[in-house]
Amino acid sequence: MLLEFEKPIVELESRIAEMKATAAERGLDLADSIKAIEDNLVKLKKDTYSRLTRWQRVQLSRHPDRPYTLDYIQTISSKFIELYGDRNVKDDKAMVGGIGEINGEPVMFIGHQKGRNTKQRQYRNFGMANPEGYRKALRLMKMAEKFNLPIVTLIDTPGAFPGMEAEERGQGEAIARNIRDMFMLKVPVICIVIGEGASGGALGIAIGDKVMMLEYTWYSVISPESCSSILWRSWDFKQQAAEALKLTAKDMEKFGLIDEIIKEPLGGAHIDPLSMAKKLKKVIHDTIIELKAQSADERIEKRIEKFSAMGVVNE
Repeated sequence: MLLEFEKPIVELESRIAEMKATAAERGLDLADSIKAIEDNLVKLKKDTYSRLTRWQRVQLSRHPDRPYTLDYIQTISSKFIELYGDRNVKDDKAMVGGIGEINGEPVMFIGHQKGRNTKQRQYRNFGMANPEGYRKALRLMKMAEKFNLPIVTLIDTPGAFPGMEAEERGQGEAIARNIRDMFMLKVPVICIVIGEGASGGALGIAIGDKVMMLEYTWYSVISPESCSSILWRSWDFKQQAAEALKLTAKDMEKFGLIDEIIKEPLGGAHIDPLSMAKKLKKVIHDTIIELKAQSADERIEKRIEKFSAMGVVNE
C-alpha cells in the first residue's frame, strides 16, 4: 500500500535501484551519483515525515504492513503462552493475551489484534473487541496480579465493537469495570498505543503507571471519520476533523495525557519492524525496572493522581 505523500520517496528509491542495476549491468562507476541521490532521499524522508499532517499520521498508523500486537509479542518475548476466554461467553479474537518473558522477566501481555487480509480481519473483527474481550483482558490482569507479574497492554483499535449484541452483553459496563479495576492493580502496568487508539475501546486497557505512544499513532475519543460524519454529516471532512481533534502523539504529550513518545524508524514501524520491536523491548524492560522500584501503594497513588489531574483547568 502506497500513501499519497510517500510517492516522491518511492520514485526516488526506484531511480536509485535503476541506477544500481544499470551500473552492475554495464560495468559503470556511478557510485558518486548514487550516493548524491541517496543523500537527497534521506533528506526528503526526514522532511516529509517531520511535516506530516494529523490526518497523514492517522493514515500511517493504519498501514497494513504495520506490526500488530502478536507481531511484537512474538518478536520481543520468549516462551509466550497465549491464554483464551473470559470464562463466561467465549474467546474474543480481537483481544489477545498471555504470559511471555522479556530478558527472563515474566510479563502478562494483553492487546488488540487486527488481521492483514479479509479473512483475518473478519476473524479478528477488525481489532474491535466485544465485552468478552474486555472481560478476558481483566481476567488476565487479575491473574497477573495474583502471580505478581507486570502487565503490558498494546493498544491498536478503531474502537470497541458497536453492534447491538455487544451492547446487550454489557459493552459499556465491561469497559467501565476495566477502567475502575486497573486503577487498583498492585503490579506495574505499562500501556502502549502501537497503532490506533480510539475511544473507550482503547481506554478499556489503557489505565497504567506509564502510558506511551509510538511516534506515528493516534489516540482520541473518536476517529476522524466518525467525528466528520457527526459534525458535517459526511466523511469528506475527516482531514479537518483530525486537525480539530489534535490526536497525535505530540498532541497527547503536550496535553499531559501520555508519559512518553517512542520514536519509530524513519517512515514508520513497518519500514523496520525488527528495529522497532527491539526498541519497544528495551523501553518495556527499563520501565518495568523503574516501576518495580516503587511500592504497590505508591504506584496506585501516582496512577490515580495522574489520571485525576487530566482535564483539570485552573482559572
